[in-house]
Amino acid sequence: MDLEEEAYNIIRRHKDGVFQNVIWKELDIDSRKCSRIIKKLLDKDLIIREVGVSNGARTYLLKAKEEVKEKYDLLLARDMFSACTGCTGDCEPEYCGRLSEWIGSLMVEEAKKSQEDEDEFEEEI
Repeated sequence: MDLEEEAYNIIRRHKDGVFQNVIWKELDIDSRKCSRIIKKLLDKDLIIREVGVSNGARTYLLKAKEEVKEKYDLLLARDMFSACTGCTGDCEPEYCGRLSEWIGSLMVEEAKKSQEDEDEFEEEI
């Protein structure tokens, strides 16, 4: 494993971020070499860097960028999230008030969209 990968793994392990001076001490390298490694990780868009202070010294707080897990397309209907997204209720969908309300609002939105499309079509004629 190269130093760049080791540095990235250290950053990923610290969910709330880790100071850059901790990384170069942990990897037993000088601060200049650590700066070059961090620059490569920034260029690859793997981490974010914020100015910080550690033990009275100016340093950088480094955080790994969150990986995009999946697209949320299956949870969306138009631009609205499903009422079931994140729901912790123990219910049956056919009797769920939140789900019924969400479906109703989608129907109203769809009816408005259809009416707008119809109006545009009539104006073109």
